[in-house]
Amino acid sequence: MKKITVLYVDDEENNLFSFKATFRKKYNVMTATNGNDALEIIRNNQVEIIISDQRMPGLTGVEFLEKVIEINAEPMRILLTGYSDMSAVIDAVNKGKIYHYLSKPWDQKVLEDTIEAAYEIYAARKSTLEKFSHLELSNEQLEFLLRQKLLS
Repeated sequence: MKKITVLYVDDEENNLFSFKATFRKKYNVMTATNGNDALEIIRNNQVEIIISDQRMPGLTGVEFLEKVIEINAEPMRILLTGYSDMSAVIDAVNKGKIYHYLSKPWDQKVLEDTIEAAYEIYAARKSTLEKFSHLELSNEQLEFLLRQKLLS
């Protein structure tokens, strides 16, 4: 079974090391210390789950997650923040279209449960899109066969 690819973005390298050490056996973990590097990872890799810290130099977590949507809206987005900044949470929901918000420091079980739940939604959406695509193809083939029958 393929491992879920999780991208964790945080300017504090200790948090990245801790996340990787905790989850590397269960997930395919990618990390970035800033939003711009993370956007490059997203452009070049299939990522199912994105976890971003809110407070980072350059792009904030919300700004980064907004840019993710422009590149690929499929990954599920989770925002982490060590601050009780309600305006950031509201922005994340409205602009970054996040799946979930968690406070730092993160709890391993809560974060793992959140990743698993987010992936279930990701996989269900992906499956629905694939079924729709197959249905469209089948419909085109049926229309073609019907035209052939009508012409003969």
